[in-house]
Amino acid sequence: MVIVSIPPGAPVLIPEECSAENNSVTVAWQPPGGHGVGCGQRAPAIEGYLLELDDGCGGEFREVYCGRETICTVDGLHFNSLYNARVRAFNSAGEGDYSELIGLQTAELAWFSWATGAPGVPQEVSISEDAMSASCEGYEHRVVLSSVGFSRGVHYWELTIDRYHSDTDPAFGIARADVSRDKMLGKDDKGWSMYIDRQRSWFMHAGGHAQRTEGGVQQGSTVGVLLDLDSTHTLRFFVNDQPQGGIAFRDLYGVFYPAVSLNRGVTVTLHTAIDPPRHLLALHDEYVCDIVQS
Repeated sequence: MVIVSIPPGAPVLIPEECSAENNSVTVAWQPPGGHGVGCGQRAPAIEGYLLELDDGCGGEFREVYCGRETICTVDGLHFNSLYNARVRAFNSAGEGDYSELIGLQTAELAWFSWATGAPGVPQEVSISEDAMSASCEGYEHRVVLSSVGFSRGVHYWELTIDRYHSDTDPAFGIARADVSRDKMLGKDDKGWSMYIDRQRSWFMHAGGHAQRTEGGVQQGSTVGVLLDLDSTHTLRFFVNDQPQGGIAFRDLYGVFYPAVSLNRGVTVTLHTAIDPPRHLLALHDEYVCDIVQS
């Protein structure tokens, strides 16, 4: 009798061990059983698995894992998105059938902290144990990025100014992952910021200043940042729940990280996974309506 080698069967997902947290999903599965192998057929030993996710919007699948493990966590996904996952096994005879699909919903509101890993925090910057507060002891500005980046969705976060002992000018905003860490946020073309002192603020990108606005910050002030990467692709700022200038930046596409630049005498604490105040959303919705009507 001739024995024909065949690919493995479909793996079996384990729903109770699959989960989504923040912007990560975990998928777990069991190896395929031996059923489906007929007389004269042989399924060689499984060599590995291929895990695929769609784009979170029901689009095309892409491979996110290839290996021998039967559980995988995928980080860095979009927030507020429903991801479909599927897995298949392969052996020396080829790739087998896909498992059933499982849908995993990432968090609607983003929780994040200051990034403490590579490429590392500037030497002059101190990060708290919970990675939510940052301060700087140097006279020159140093940039700190968040632990997650955004490429779509509407995101809002706040920063409280816990220490403000001198007339410094911290800068708040967003940045690319490769922003310069040794100058004020917005001085290069990888950062978009509002820098502000006790009396006034400006918006800055690629070293250019715009929209001087009266009114500043002091110890105890709260700076809010609203980033819309869905409908308007804009960035705007608020101080103590009031708009600080108009729309700061438009036409924002790509991946952006919440960011801050600090120098001596300032400590800020990050607050995330919060809903923006309703009156701030109302202002933003009015702007969206104006864009649509025009």
